[in-house]
Amino acid sequence: MADLTADSTIYDLLQAKPEATEALFKFGMGCVGCAIARGETIREAAEAHGIPLAELLNALGIKE
Repeated sequence: MADLTADSTIYDLLQAKPEATEALFKFGMGCVGCAIARGETIREAAEAHGIPLAELLNALGIKE
């Protein structure tokens, strides 16, 4: 798999880094069980939840 970016899907994130679930939950994101996660990018999820993208990426260990 290619490196994860803000434009990777939540599904790809969770496949590559299952431990990311904990960081998502800390931000109040229930992405693990969400059907939208298959097609929604990390960037889109941050916007939808009103979370600063840079803060989320940092928590997930993803470089901008």
